[in-house]
Amino acid sequence: MADHRNARSNGSSGKVPGRTTGPSFTINLENFSKRIKVLYSRWSEFKKDLWGGSEAFSIATPPRSEDLRYLKSSALNMWLVGYEFSDTIIVFLKKEIHVLCSQKKVSLLEVVKKSARDAVGVEVVMHVKAKNDDGAALMDDIFEAVRAESRLNGYDSPVFGHIARETPEGNLLELWDEKLKNANFQLTDVTNGLSDVFAVKDTVEITNVKKAAYLTSSVMKYFVVPKLEKIIDEEKKVTHSSLTDDTEKVIIEPAKIKVKLKADNVDICYPPIFQSGGKFDLKPSATSNDENLFYDSTSVIICAMGSRYSNYCSNVARTFLIDANSLQSKAYKVLLKAHDAAIAALKPGNKAVDAYLAAVSVVENEGPEFAPHLTKSAGTGIGLEFRESSLSLNGKNDRILKTGMIFNVSLGFQNLQKETNNPKAQNFSILLADTVIVGETAAEVVTSACSKAWKDVAYSFNDDGEEEEVEEPQKAKSMAKGAEALSSKATLRSVNHEVSKEELRRQHQAALARRKNEETARRLAGGGSEGTNRGPQKPSGDLVAYKNVNDLPPPRDFMIQVDQKHEAILLPIYGKMVPFHIATVKSVSSQQDTSRTCYIRIIFNVPGAPFAQNDPNLLKFHDSIYVKEVSFHSKDPRHISEVVQLIKTLRRQVASRESEKAERATLVTQEKLQLAGAKFKPIRLSDLWIRPVFGGRGRKLSGTLEAHTNGFRFATSRQDERVEIMFGNIKHAFFQPAEKEMITLLHFHLHNHIMVGNKKTKDVQFYVEVMDVVQTIGGGKRSAYDPDEIEEEQRERDRKNKISLDFQNFVNRVNDLWGQPQFKSFDLEFDQPLRELGFHGVPHKSSAFIVPTSTCLVELIEIPFVVITLGEIEIVNLERVGLGQKNFDMTVVFKDFKRDVMRIDSIPTSSLDGIKEWLDTTDLKYYESRLNLNWRQILKTITDDPEQFIEDGGWEFLNLEASDSDSDNSQESDKGYIPSDVQSDSASEEEDDDSESLVESEDDEEDESEENSEEDEGKTWEELEREASNADREKGNESDSEEDRKRRKMKAFGKSRPPERRAGGSLPKKGRFR
Repeated sequence: MADHRNARSNGSSGKVPGRTTGPSFTINLENFSKRIKVLYSRWSEFKKDLWGGSEAFSIATPPRSEDLRYLKSSALNMWLVGYEFSDTIIVFLKKEIHVLCSQKKVSLLEVVKKSARDAVGVEVVMHVKAKNDDGAALMDDIFEAVRAESRLNGYDSPVFGHIARETPEGNLLELWDEKLKNANFQLTDVTNGLSDVFAVKDTVEITNVKKAAYLTSSVMKYFVVPKLEKIIDEEKKVTHSSLTDDTEKVIIEPAKIKVKLKADNVDICYPPIFQSGGKFDLKPSATSNDENLFYDSTSVIICAMGSRYSNYCSNVARTFLIDANSLQSKAYKVLLKAHDAAIAALKPGNKAVDAYLAAVSVVENEGPEFAPHLTKSAGTGIGLEFRESSLSLNGKNDRILKTGMIFNVSLGFQNLQKETNNPKAQNFSILLADTVIVGETAAEVVTSACSKAWKDVAYSFNDDGEEEEVEEPQKAKSMAKGAEALSSKATLRSVNHEVSKEELRRQHQAALARRKNEETARRLAGGGSEGTNRGPQKPSGDLVAYKNVNDLPPPRDFMIQVDQKHEAILLPIYGKMVPFHIATVKSVSSQQDTSRTCYIRIIFNVPGAPFAQNDPNLLKFHDSIYVKEVSFHSKDPRHISEVVQLIKTLRRQVASRESEKAERATLVTQEKLQLAGAKFKPIRLSDLWIRPVFGGRGRKLSGTLEAHTNGFRFATSRQDERVEIMFGNIKHAFFQPAEKEMITLLHFHLHNHIMVGNKKTKDVQFYVEVMDVVQTIGGGKRSAYDPDEIEEEQRERDRKNKISLDFQNFVNRVNDLWGQPQFKSFDLEFDQPLRELGFHGVPHKSSAFIVPTSTCLVELIEIPFVVITLGEIEIVNLERVGLGQKNFDMTVVFKDFKRDVMRIDSIPTSSLDGIKEWLDTTDLKYYESRLNLNWRQILKTITDDPEQFIEDGGWEFLNLEASDSDSDNSQESDKGYIPSDVQSDSASEEEDDDSESLVESEDDEEDESEENSEEDEGKTWEELEREASNADREKGNESDSEEDRKRRKMKAFGKSRPPERRAGGSLPKKGRFR
């Protein structure tokens, strides 16, 4: 694959000095300071063991070459300053760093002087080599500085380290090597010391490796595998070398497979390798030959490739088998187990040899006949160098593994023989390789997106020649955001075609269930989801209308007055004007009798009244005597009407202000938006509308969204209509072009709430209508030149395409901005919903089209929006399945048991298999039940007694197959959940009201609350008589609670009776959240 090769070395800017007109590269001083500390620390700590006792050492980087090679000198350059400074000599002393290079490189390296002094207390001395100078005099100056420091330390002959295995290239390095050998220094090799420095990667390095691995596995999954399937299906003759060229082009142009990585930062680790036809070489230096790909029966195809991102390497290798016989099948499955065992052994504290021994143990136990053919190593370390030899996973390396080490775990069987008449099929080899990061507790396989499972690499020919679709279940493309589903619809099929999709899902779900129960048990044991939290109470201060009597306004005609300034009403009582703060008023109403006498009725908040139990002001003076209501009459209906209107308006304003104040009090303080400077113009997208909309009664205005240094700003022409969204507060970003919808949108789901106008929200959306939502049929005159409106439809399509293009350009530029080093920790990238996996359902009150993305399940058209992060889901329960219903419900249970479950109702049964397949491919455990469950009670039971929940088998009480087979425990399991229609109607109504209030305007909220309060408090005598008679009928059960009566009612109808149907066959409406 790669041996002492170095691809085109890209700096962090992706541009190479010498190939550009001027350097556009800047050194990351934060990384430099951190890493120079590590270098000097490791040198000091392991000076005798790994650095050969060196008091100084040199790094001589050769001139740039077009050949692929990996050098320690180049690696140290890129590790320290993010760039390869070719034809440069750097000498490290304890108190000085000497650099010998050209003036151009000196100008770039000048910036590190202060950082080196501050970080490790060393001075950086620059030696500028003139163009026609051979540098000999400058070298003598450096040698003299080495001798001087050695004499200060009491040594006559300095111990000088260098990289012994690197052959000097170019006039400068050859002269340096010659003078170094004649300098009377004690020379020692520091290769092992540098390897030790590179061994443990920091977070920036790990991120680069992950991006490289993502690209590598994506190329394998979305280009190589479909390409091979098409070649075999169409029986084309394609050479290995041409496959190598095609694959290399895709790696260096990631956009071809919709991978959003900058091409400037991407390169190959080595030319991709394709081997078949009995000629196999598993050594890292293998190459593809010019022979045609061989894919006859019992043939084997090996593909290996590696890509680099910002100079950090990754690698993956897969073996594909066509019509495999029993020997090949056994060999692959044994190697697969051995490979997994080697990966599992990569834990902190273990030795490197343990990984190889784990693989050997599996082979000797599962297939001892393959042991002589096993490779002598299970891989090597990987990073800036493709092969970090000091981290070789062989049978002799006792190096202790640490968190942050990264390995290319490569294992294979070489030169296996099978009986056949075809000489090209007699000899075969098998190879598997993955890039693996050593985590704190276990290894992370970052190339796992490209499956190595037997069912995904083994194919067979369709003997009868008829076309057949691939029976292998198609997986959701979660690693390639927005990538189209790829499948082979030809003569290829998986060898396990006799196993149904449902059986495969069942097996995978069983494994997920075990893993999920173990994970839940660990989390509950740590107390991660104990307690309940149903939302904070709204804060409230003391109500003070007037601080003293002198502030009271003078009475006017002894009539009801509304004091807007002090937010109070003054009522004439016993000849005195008595003030009441407007917040104490619950409702106000007026009516007129037949004698034209008007009455005004004012009802106040008092202790014990509905919705007043949590008012701090009432609780504070609960022993006081309160006025519940007052009534006045007047002969002036106009005055009464005016007073009622003023009270309602003032009450609405105060309630709105206090609500906004309470909402703002709970907000998390955001960082300040840094506006883009003169050099960097903000990225703009104009003529957008925002949801939720700003408050106010004026005409709604469109605005402009701008991407600045650390966040977005949306503003209209009004000064008070402005929203700022910080990059650090964005949890998910979505781009959804209009397909069957009327709008193209950008949606941001946030970590913490922000205020949009006077609304508190975690979801902010910017959109453009691609066409008019309402069109007047026949309202306009048709053009005589376009009677069928064909040109009009074309103009609409052009407008739609232009809007999508503008949005796409904005998204691409923002993605590039987010790719900068300072934003890498946010892990931000615009995600695009996968419409082909979508389904219809009712998440709130109206039907909507719900669509998965790579990380979420979203519905971004109807309000309120739905954004469910897949990583926060504990399990999914599919309810009302198996009753012959046309629809079923889906309940999402979150890992945070304090959080209410999310229900999506009325999903068509035709979508059931697709949803199961999507859940299974995203590794989400799902269950099925015949009834709706009372999840609030279930979660309360779990959090109250988590140990009992774990002892009872965790989530397995939801398993229909297990519950049907174990009839003895059926009664006990019924206690764990209750059909949801047993739940009190008031609770679900309150929850519906809560969710509804997020989307209704404040005017609707106020009017609705006033109407409700008037209905509650203004009951007629007839209504009171009716309630009394109903109470008399229940006289025998007056001591029973409402819950007891409902329980008896349910018992009479049967415990497991399904919900009643309404006209049309649909189920009764239920609250969406439990």
